[in-house]
Amino acid sequence: MADERVAGEMTNEYAAPDFAKAYLARAGTLPHRGEGEAALLEALPGRVERVLDLGCGDGRMLALVLAARAGAQGVALDASPPMLAAARKRFAREAAEGCVTVAAHNLEEPLPELGEFDVVVSAFAIHHLAPERQRALYGEVLARLRPGGVFANLEHVSSPTARLEEIFYTTIGRSVADADPSNQCVSVARHLEWLAGLGFADADCLWKWRELALLAGSAPAGSAPAG
Repeated sequence: MADERVAGEMTNEYAAPDFAKAYLARAGTLPHRGEGEAALLEALPGRVERVLDLGCGDGRMLALVLAARAGAQGVALDASPPMLAAARKRFAREAAEGCVTVAAHNLEEPLPELGEFDVVVSAFAIHHLAPERQRALYGEVLARLRPGGVFANLEHVSSPTARLEEIFYTTIGRSVADADPSNQCVSVARHLEWLAGLGFADADCLWKWRELALLAGSAPAGSAPAG
């Protein structure tokens, strides 16, 4: 996997095997993460045929969604070769059965034409993009959702003050100095402004703990996805 290339240029450390391994080792220990994941699963529509996971990492979030909606098919995108290798290992059986596709794609580039989805999810990935690209990506997501489809982004957001940011990092056993230099976190209010402004219905923050938040919205029932 080390020679795999994707469109665009990596802007964070997740392409480095050691960094990716260290992240995956601590990802499951992030305080309250399970609460955010549970809130995301509650937001899923009752019937789900196709799911897209943006910045899938090792496939943790997609696996939870597929377990909650038996029979759904999934597409997982990531730009990091180590993460793609981990996701392909996790979904080896599902891929062989044609139920899951894991593909290389850098979210800095426009989403490829993948068809329509009932659900698009992301977990702690989009905040690595420049804010203007984050907003553009949200628009691309809306264009790929079927009417009534749900977008749920479990995200790292910014704190309102420097003191609250410091408290967040202290609470998770780290310091602000340890923050990923590729982080480009924005406020919950800004995420919701983007979602509503682009045309998502029912844009809301469905769960939040300090700098972890679940931002969600749905494609209007009368919308017609454009790709």
